[in-house]
Amino acid sequence: MRQSVAPSRISHAASLASQANNAAATSRLQEKKKEFEAVAALERASALFLKRIEGLADDCEVMADAGQVHGQVLEQWPLMFQSLSLFLNSREQHLADPSDATVPLTGERLVRVPLDELQADATKQS
Repeated sequence: MRQSVAPSRISHAASLASQANNAAATSRLQEKKKEFEAVAALERASALFLKRIEGLADDCEVMADAGQVHGQVLEQWPLMFQSLSLFLNSREQHLADPSDATVPLTGERLVRVPLDELQADATKQS
């Protein structure tokens, strides 16, 4: 007697369906892998971008500090020119009137005294 082929046909149909499901699952897995790799690449790029922006922020802070220092220096120039003008005027007066020998011709020495630091030290000692 001959065996029936019906059970093998059913198992064959089931294997075809499972292969189709496996192919769909494999395709979906590949898509998810690609999506994960894209997200990981985006995360790496974002981290690199963050480091660059932080570096720019540090550079901006340095430039801001340098700008404050330049402003402080430029603030002193009018005072320096005023002091030099006073010195040159007194020197010209001395040269124009040689009878006044009590004033030395060498001039006065200009010294910058850091008042802020001296006051800060005085408050620390108190």
